[in-house]
Amino acid sequence: MSLLRNTLVQTTFTLASRLLGFTRDILIAAKIGAGPIGDAFFTALMFPNLFRRVLAEGAFTQAFVPVYARTLEAEGPEAARKVAQEALRGLFALAAAIIIIAELAMPWIMLAVHGGYRNDPIHFNLAVLLTQITMPYLACMALTALLAGVLNSAGKFALSAGAPTLFNISLIVAALHSENARQSAEYLAFAVVPAGIAQASLLWWGVSRQKVRLSLGLPKLTPSVKRVIALAIPGVIAASGVQINFLVSQALASFEESAKSWLYYAERIYQLPLGLVGVAVGTAILPRLARSVRSAKEVEQRDLLNEGIILAMAMVLPATFALMFAPAFIIDGLYGRGAFLSSDAGRAGAALFHFAWGIPAFVLIKVLAPAFFAHEDTITPMRHSLASMVVNIGLGAGLFFWLRSTGVPGYTGLAIATSVAAWSNVALLLSTLIRRNLFLPNKLLVSKLVRIAFASMLMLVALNGLLVYYKSDTSIISGSPLVELIIFVISGILVYAIAAWGTRAITVSEVLSSLRKR
Repeated sequence: MSLLRNTLVQTTFTLASRLLGFTRDILIAAKIGAGPIGDAFFTALMFPNLFRRVLAEGAFTQAFVPVYARTLEAEGPEAARKVAQEALRGLFALAAAIIIIAELAMPWIMLAVHGGYRNDPIHFNLAVLLTQITMPYLACMALTALLAGVLNSAGKFALSAGAPTLFNISLIVAALHSENARQSAEYLAFAVVPAGIAQASLLWWGVSRQKVRLSLGLPKLTPSVKRVIALAIPGVIAASGVQINFLVSQALASFEESAKSWLYYAERIYQLPLGLVGVAVGTAILPRLARSVRSAKEVEQRDLLNEGIILAMAMVLPATFALMFAPAFIIDGLYGRGAFLSSDAGRAGAALFHFAWGIPAFVLIKVLAPAFFAHEDTITPMRHSLASMVVNIGLGAGLFFWLRSTGVPGYTGLAIATSVAAWSNVALLLSTLIRRNLFLPNKLLVSKLVRIAFASMLMLVALNGLLVYYKSDTSIISGSPLVELIIFVISGILVYAIAAWGTRAITVSEVLSSLRKR
């Protein structure tokens, strides 16, 4: 299947999951709001999200897929099944060990990631308890990550993209049955592990349908497992660079009450284009890049990267422009109800603005990194990720404490540092690929990026007129922030689609051509 077809399958199911995710977050905002209880719950949710992004959306899958695909092609289905089973057992055992250690050491771990509340025993202990409840989810994610890799190698993207909907449904049910902020946090935490079991079960069923029979058991350090480990360890570090940066930001944010909550709500919105576009394109492009590498088709590899960047930027640049243009309006429309106040929307909007201009970089990392993984080179992305991590930690800590010294909340400095670090990572990835002759921007890429940016600017002109109309006395819109936001989003999509067609940033013939099987 073509890159666009695979991406659309991944994007469609991811969109459904993200829409349910926003429904979940709307309920969480209304029930918990922003404050000490919200900070405790989002700290507990941070660990499952980290593991999911590193494994299910990150480097383990990207390290496992080339090894599994190569074995499948060279040695046949049975040999590939053994590789998958050996890797599954090893990964599950590692996850179990991490869970046991973390459960026992959680009070000390919290001092590192939630230290701002160490003098508030009620909410500090709540964070410890909630995180201990959610930790077993990591084992479910270990299973899910490997099973998704098996399915993706077979060109099956629907189940792996759709599985997160089960997580969101589980938490939505929990939120609907809770009554106050504390009870909501506890119910939501207890809903995490059943959601993980459901996700792993769904993918296990999907893999079984592909006639790949797997089982759990004692792990063995076979040559194939060693190869996956050799690729996965640096790859995990590389792909989790953004997440490690986020952990550092969260640790600093704990010293400002409600800052963790504001950052969470902002992060949820900027993660939407990253999940819909970056993860989808990166997941879809890796198997094709791996096949091109095995066939030694260098021109095809470069063309694939150009195609992936055009596709990603066509979808992500308009979202970036819109989020930078009206961040507080967007957050208030989504979350502004119940315990989540308009003042919270303004604070979260300030963080979203600075996250937003980093979105293209976050997406480009997901598109460019597979070019290294396809060559089974996970060391180089790891080095670049570590370099950007140093930038983020140093700049984030410096801005955080400097802003606080001037009487301004420091959490916005954390968002600035995150985006700067992402762009530095992109610069390193691009320069390395160009130097190795693995990527060369072509004229089409430059032309398309200019046209996409122009179409996005035309969209902003229309959206600005809409916001002015909302505030006018002649407006017939209901006045509901959510209704206004829905109209805002739909209008932006329609105007951008027309502008992109008019400027030939995206043409019907190109879309139809990309959708055809190759």
